[in-house]
Amino acid sequence: MPTIRLLPGHVIDRIAAGEVVERPAAAVKELVENALDAGATRITVSLLEGGIRRIEVTDDGCGMGPEALPLAIQRHATSKLSEAGDLVHITTLGFRGEALPSIGAAARLWVTSRTAGGDSAHAIRVEGGVVTDVEPAAGTCGTRVVVTDLFFATPARRAFLRSARVEADHAEAVIRRLALAAPGVSFRLEHEGKLIFDLPAADRRGRLAALLGAEEAEALVAVEGERDDVTLTGFAGGAATHRATGAAQFLVVNGRPVTDPLLKTALRVAYQEVIPRGRFPVAGLWLDLPPRAVDVNVHPAKTELRFRDGAGIRGLMISSLRTALSRPAVLRFQPRVSTRGIGNAYRQPDAIPAPAYFGPRPAPFAMAEAQLSLAGAPLARALPALDTPSDHPLGAAVAQVMDTYIIAMAGDGTLILVDQHAAHERLTHEALRDQLMGANGPATQPLLLPVVVDLSPADAGRLAEAAPTLAKLGLEIEPFGAGAIMVRALPAVLGAADPRPLLRDIAEELAESEETTALDTKLDAVIARMACHGSIRAGRRMNQAEMNAMLRQMEQVPRAATCSHGRPTFLRLSRAEIETMFGRRN
Repeated sequence: MPTIRLLPGHVIDRIAAGEVVERPAAAVKELVENALDAGATRITVSLLEGGIRRIEVTDDGCGMGPEALPLAIQRHATSKLSEAGDLVHITTLGFRGEALPSIGAAARLWVTSRTAGGDSAHAIRVEGGVVTDVEPAAGTCGTRVVVTDLFFATPARRAFLRSARVEADHAEAVIRRLALAAPGVSFRLEHEGKLIFDLPAADRRGRLAALLGAEEAEALVAVEGERDDVTLTGFAGGAATHRATGAAQFLVVNGRPVTDPLLKTALRVAYQEVIPRGRFPVAGLWLDLPPRAVDVNVHPAKTELRFRDGAGIRGLMISSLRTALSRPAVLRFQPRVSTRGIGNAYRQPDAIPAPAYFGPRPAPFAMAEAQLSLAGAPLARALPALDTPSDHPLGAAVAQVMDTYIIAMAGDGTLILVDQHAAHERLTHEALRDQLMGANGPATQPLLLPVVVDLSPADAGRLAEAAPTLAKLGLEIEPFGAGAIMVRALPAVLGAADPRPLLRDIAEELAESEETTALDTKLDAVIARMACHGSIRAGRRMNQAEMNAMLRQMEQVPRAATCSHGRPTFLRLSRAEIETMFGRRN
């Protein structure tokens, strides 16, 4: 029989390290949380090779004396718990006492710290679990932690790390969430010696605006809710503010940033009737409740929680968000001039773009002037009657319903209902793909005035790296300082699409793929994003010629039955199916 025995201490430490430190971002999270728990007002993080080669976290917190340093790098040693009862009353970010020893077991760790009343700083080193003696060192009040050669002691774990850019993106995402959870603390992040961001202390809305950008911050609405001893506060985007991924959703519970599935689900349910399927709302929400009402020790990374009254929390979030979204929005037509002095555009929150229609055939028709469906307009518009039955598979247009759906009739009496936005999205998608495969590539439309789009430094970096590939699609961009991209031309097939949301969506698509080199294999996904932004919107009034031309082009596109996101573009109801619905036949 196999023998049961105690594992050696260094093996236990490396097992614990694998649970706590799965990648550089996890080490950054633990170190920044320690700095916040130490009362820091300014935290600086510096990375090399995404944190694989070096992580440095400096804070101005309370610091540690020479007698505390040897304890700090031992497992289960902490100043944040004193007895078992504290486990159900957690008020700090870290409490297990495993961060520093776990990092020291997997990397080379150097901790330098000084208290406010200390004569000098002191330092201690740990390399693969081997600890040196404490020695005097130079340093100001606070703590400086340097981690080098992460996973040098566990090379198998290091082999599973991604590229430096991907690891840096994960670390940046962690710091952004912590920065939102502690808006009163200044955060500075550097990578490879380049400044990624430097966030001064601010209130909650100011910090959220710094993370999202001023344009999206303007569209946020206040969210407030209270039930028993639970309060929800924060800000959320309106129905017109949404993104391609959930990267702009920040959730904080009792000062702890989380990605809890219960809260994510509540956010999705609250928006399911106001934003398109497949899009994600923008939100920064703070939930405060008694520590005994939530268990933060469910997940090793403490990002998922267990609530004593999960149904009540979910209901509070949904009702508070829906109340905020039900408030009437203020729509104003305001000039917006780029702060960088280039570009001049007008913006109306709910304006409907009027892209130029394309056509793969020699004589594509031009769209009529854009019209908005005004309040009080008829929900359906009948078109002139057909002189002869249509022998086309998708028939001929006979009406437009709610300025969104086209009703067509085929010669055999089949009724066809077409979603004009979904259908045009697929046609635009296929046109871009066909042009990309052609000898000359997609036609480009130079902008009269280049437009500067402000993004996060990480998103701007992804787009700058992808610029040569995006140019193949007719999207001509170039870097314009830190955190900004200048757009010089758009694919002609997109017409007058606004490049700002388009670039944000493409940047998120690149982030989802993790490796920027994967863009060549994900061109279809990027094209789908472009097609969505260049398509006729729901609410766009069309004339009969435009509708029929769209139907004819749909008949010539192989994948016209679904849009770029997989939704159906049209439904067919035969005479027999309609009669069955009305009980005329069995």
